[in-house]
Amino acid sequence: MNRKLKGAVDVAMSVALLFLMGYQFWGDEAHEWAGAGIFVLFAVHHILNWRWHKNLFQGKYSLIRVLQVCIDILTWFSMVALIYSSIVLSRYVFSVLPIEGGMALARRFHILGSYWGFLLMNVHLGLHWNMVIRMAQKGMRIRKSSKIRSVLLFLLGTAISLYGIAVFIRRDFLTYLLLKSEFVFLDYGESVFLFYIDYFALMGLCIFIAHYLTKLLRKVHGQNNIQKDKQEKEKEAS
Repeated sequence: MNRKLKGAVDVAMSVALLFLMGYQFWGDEAHEWAGAGIFVLFAVHHILNWRWHKNLFQGKYSLIRVLQVCIDILTWFSMVALIYSSIVLSRYVFSVLPIEGGMALARRFHILGSYWGFLLMNVHLGLHWNMVIRMAQKGMRIRKSSKIRSVLLFLLGTAISLYGIAVFIRRDFLTYLLLKSEFVFLDYGESVFLFYIDYFALMGLCIFIAHYLTKLLRKVHGQNNIQKDKQEKEKEAS
C-alpha cells in the first residue's frame, strides 16, 4: 500500500509539474493552486520517504549514492526557491499574507526554481527509473524485458532524447537556467498539444540521461568490486 501511495504521489507531482510549465494556457489562479498542490505533494513525498532522511548519514557512499543525494539536495533547494517566490508573488492563494516588496528577487527565484526544478525532478525520476519499470511490469503483468525489447526501448529513448535536446535549444532553456533574462517568453498562441509534446521530450531526455548514467555507474562499481576481490584472492594465495 505504501509503495502504491508513493507511486501515486510521484505521478501526481509529474502531472502537476507539466501543468505548471504551461502557465500561459491556464492563467494565474489555476497556476497558483496547482503550485500549492505540488508543494503539498512534495511534503507528502518526503514524509513517505522518511527513511531517506534517517539513513542520510549512515552507510557507505558509492558514486551512485553521491549522485542521488546531490540531485535530491539540489531539487530540495529549487523547491524552497519556488515556495518562497510563489508566496511573495501570489495574488490568489497566499494573497492574505501581509507581504510587501521583494518582487524582483522573488521573480528571479521563481524562474530559477521553475526551470532547474523541472530538469532536476525529472533527473531524480530517471535515477529511480528501474523501480518505475519494475512497478509497471508488475502492474501490467509484463514478463522481464527481452534483449530485442530492451534494444527497441533504448532506440525509442534515444530518439526522444535527441528531440528533447532540440527542444532545450529551441525553447532557450539555458537563458533561464543561467538567469540571462528576468522575463520568460510565453507564446499564448501556440498549440497546447505541441507544447506538451516538447515538454514530454524534455522529461524523456532527463530520464534517459539519468537512467543510463546510473546503469554505467553500477557497471563500473561492479567491475571495481570484482577487481578488488581478485586482488584480495591473489594476496591470500601468495
